[in-house]
Amino acid sequence: MFENSMADPCSLLGPFSCKPSPPPLLLKIPNLPFHFPSKSMAARCHCSSDTPPSQPSLLVFSGGTAFNGVVEELKKLTVRVAHVLPVSDDGGSTAEIVRVLGGPAVGDIRSRCLRLADESTSEALAVRRLLGHRLPINSQQAKSEWYEILEEEHSLWGGVSKPYRETIRAFLTYFQNEILRRPNESFCFSNGSIGNFFFAGARLFFQSLDAAIFLFSRVSDIPAESLVLPVISTNDRLTLGCELWDGTIIRGQNEISHPTNVKGPVDKGRSSVPALPSRIKRVFYMSSEGRNSLHEVFPNANPTVLDQLANVDCIVYAMGSLFTSLCPSLVLLGIGEIISSRSCPKVLLLNGSHDRETSGFSASSFVTAITDALNRTYGDSNNCLRNLPSQYINTLLVPKDGEISIDIQSLSSQGIFDVVVVKSINDPKVGIIFDPESLINALANVVNRTKD
Repeated sequence: MFENSMADPCSLLGPFSCKPSPPPLLLKIPNLPFHFPSKSMAARCHCSSDTPPSQPSLLVFSGGTAFNGVVEELKKLTVRVAHVLPVSDDGGSTAEIVRVLGGPAVGDIRSRCLRLADESTSEALAVRRLLGHRLPINSQQAKSEWYEILEEEHSLWGGVSKPYRETIRAFLTYFQNEILRRPNESFCFSNGSIGNFFFAGARLFFQSLDAAIFLFSRVSDIPAESLVLPVISTNDRLTLGCELWDGTIIRGQNEISHPTNVKGPVDKGRSSVPALPSRIKRVFYMSSEGRNSLHEVFPNANPTVLDQLANVDCIVYAMGSLFTSLCPSLVLLGIGEIISSRSCPKVLLLNGSHDRETSGFSASSFVTAITDALNRTYGDSNNCLRNLPSQYINTLLVPKDGEISIDIQSLSSQGIFDVVVVKSINDPKVGIIFDPESLINALANVVNRTKD
């Protein structure tokens, strides 16, 4: 079942090298062309690699949901963007993959890759549709549809040419084989993401998250100048923890932001989740092998992220879950050091509404939380910084009519004087959000001011 007869997988990775010891199950994949196999597509891709030098370079810290809505609009300003994402999301179908197969969470990374994927041809759209598909909620229906996809009997394969079909199916098959090798674990396919399964199969095969991202980017034809970077480059499982001001410790990103006792998909919009008993003091990484009573561990930041931080024209803290989307990237060693040393625009995109993590927060409260995370104020005293808020943030973009109080006087006392109100829209699911076009125009104005 699920047989493949394809070429050497090492040829797909180019600069990435395979590990000397072969994986336990044989997997062969075809020689994949760099771009979708059509003359018009090849010409377009060749031109797109010659990015105009006038395009600014950005690094965006974000999670996998809120910023996705402006990614398409951002392409009109620049494709030279490093998207830095956490690998600690343990909700939805990601949680099931991590539970059974281990490794880092890839849901946020997969979500951003799909948003960046090419849409210029019918085949590009077909690949995006396949990798963006979710299985039914009903577990039996989900399993049945999953096998239809594996056997290439599903209509989702329509429009996907043989090279891409064989490549994608090869890693979906490897993912399935890895599940079958764990007979003591029953995998639930309910609401499963095909893109997550593909990602997990590639990561397991290459034993490298970076290689899996490279492959996914190639299959999705993401512009070469657009980077999707895990803030921690690891093949291990990472668990996010948080400490509240009343001393409570909460384990797991999902338990912090969207706790639920119901198995299945998590609604990350405006939901009736119970309030936290106290505000969040800090977030940190946990492990059963931690060095203190909290099982705290201190993973290294991805070196590529540090390199990008040191060289981009603008640093952006995107809207989204403050403590579970932004702070997991900011608390790592080296991040605060580099950001505070830069003189470029450092822009906070303020949320339009409160959530469980930021109930009662004002704009200056967001600034304080980000500053504390970058300074690692409440972590290991040997690793704390003493930098001012203005060394990390110098501009605030605020959605008009948002719920968050804009306390100008407190922001001024933090050294932040550049506050720009941006046109907003009212989304029925999440409330006030930025109008994407207006937000990117405002961001462009901030970046261009530094060039004048």
